[in-house]
Amino acid sequence: MTDTPLLFWILFNVFVLGMLALDLGIFHRQAHEVKVKEALLWSAVWVGLALLFNAGLFFWRGSTPALEFLTGYLIEKSLSVDNIFVFVLLFSYFKIPALYQHRVLFWGILGALVMRAAFIAAGVTLIERFHAVIYVFGAFLVFTGVKMWFSKGQEVHPEKNPVLRIFRRFMPVTNELHGPRFLIRQNGVRHATPLLVVLLLVETSDIIFAVDSIPAILAVTRDPFLVYTSNVFAILGLRSLYFALAGIVQKFEYLHYGLAFILGFVGLKMLLVDIYKVPIAASLGVIGAALAISVLLSMRKLRAEEARA
Repeated sequence: MTDTPLLFWILFNVFVLGMLALDLGIFHRQAHEVKVKEALLWSAVWVGLALLFNAGLFFWRGSTPALEFLTGYLIEKSLSVDNIFVFVLLFSYFKIPALYQHRVLFWGILGALVMRAAFIAAGVTLIERFHAVIYVFGAFLVFTGVKMWFSKGQEVHPEKNPVLRIFRRFMPVTNELHGPRFLIRQNGVRHATPLLVVLLLVETSDIIFAVDSIPAILAVTRDPFLVYTSNVFAILGLRSLYFALAGIVQKFEYLHYGLAFILGFVGLKMLLVDIYKVPIAASLGVIGAALAISVLLSMRKLRAEEARA
């Protein structure tokens, strides 16, 4: 595990906080519906920044760390598509208008950054101190990949979420929205609005996804700086990716299977780590090919259905 100077950690987090402040304080100061064109532009900005960072890693630390970052970023970016499925279902279930969706995702992703940092620190520490944990992570990823492969079409039921049930015991929830507010006072009693409920569910869903994605990236590299930065760049671009793909993501019929294959692949890679270490370039190629094939097959089926219609 490479030790990165504390200064680089500080500078990177200052950059992240600066970008978030710029996003919320200037570009999205007023609540508005994010159009596809704006979302695609912001997606290009976040991907461009990640690739610039990747180039900086190449000149700073060499080709191997740069490839590890790129592979980790691609894994996290691809797995984040499952987050988008959940976001679409949550916003639809609670009837959250597009006007306020960016606000929910902004604070949800800010919380996710903090939780991911804790997950990464715990995961790296466990693997470094107890090597056998890597087999547990590997087996879990293989199991998750198989489960995901056969779980196509399963519905999400937010009302059954245990965190939400506990929350409602301690905090009354209004039946209607109150603009962009998360909390209001009614008859002297503080109430949560449906906006806060959705935010809570977004946070809990990210914890579930982190259980999959963090071990998957640890299969590529155990350098905490690379794991953290690849996660952060993928998460920062998640909001714009959501607004760009929300309307069409469910049409990618076979993407689900590509993601399941990726989880199974990285799980096997962890299980075989002491027998054969898969080259990082080969891992990047397999993951990229799985994504490309699943997307191309989905588009081919979509065009065939449109032609029949």
